Amino acid sequence: MVDTSSSYGPARAGGVRPERGRRGDYRRFVRIGTRWMDNDLYGHVNNVVYYSFFDTALADLLMSAGGLDPWADGVVGLAVENGCRFHASIAFPDIVDAGVRVAHLGTSSVRYEIGIFRGGDEMAAAEGHFVHVFCDRASQRPVPIPDRIRAALEAVRAG
Repeated sequence: MVDTSSSYGPARAGGVRPERGRRGDYRRFVRIGTRWMDNDLYGHVNNVVYYSFFDTALADLLMSAGGLDPWADGVVGLAVENGCRFHASIAFPDIVDAGVRVAHLGTSSVRYEIGIFRGGDEMAAAEGHFVHVFCDRASQRPVPIPDRIRAALEAVRAG
């Protein structure tokens, strides 16, 4: 466990936070450039931008590896939960690598875990999670994850 004085954000019960993730903990990476407009008045990337990094990494996985066509497929992944822990600042003009792994794969839902790494850093600057429930586009009712998407998710499954 990491002492709260060595990392940003609130401690868990007992005054410690989970250890920062390492690059090797993640299975697939997408490189993302920061933009000048991503910085906030404190000179670092604003917290809401991290969710954009998450979304970009997941879209890359689902579209490139899973064959998802978000404009035409009858199945869509709806976000039902997300969160982020911040460990270290990043700022423009940093380049980040967003690492993805699948922590849980159900019949219609998936829990992704995403690590944001500055440049070639080994330790995550931020880590988050994102849960999708795959639904029929028209009814928005849960449906099984399509086989081609499930195969892409299995390929990055943690464990």
